[in-house]
Amino acid sequence: MIQDGQQYLLTAPWMMIMPGLAILSTVLAFTLLGDGLRDALDVKMKDA
Repeated sequence: MIQDGQQYLLTAPWMMIMPGLAILSTVLAFTLLGDGLRDALDVKMKDA
């Protein structure tokens, strides 16, 4: 989708921005979920 929107960058920038933001938010959500699970389940971190 980002590659398809590349040719319309000057006339319709949202065709690249919206899919990019969707990818960004998905990656950020998985990263935060992984950090939260690591904090909750890591036994070594609870001792410190």
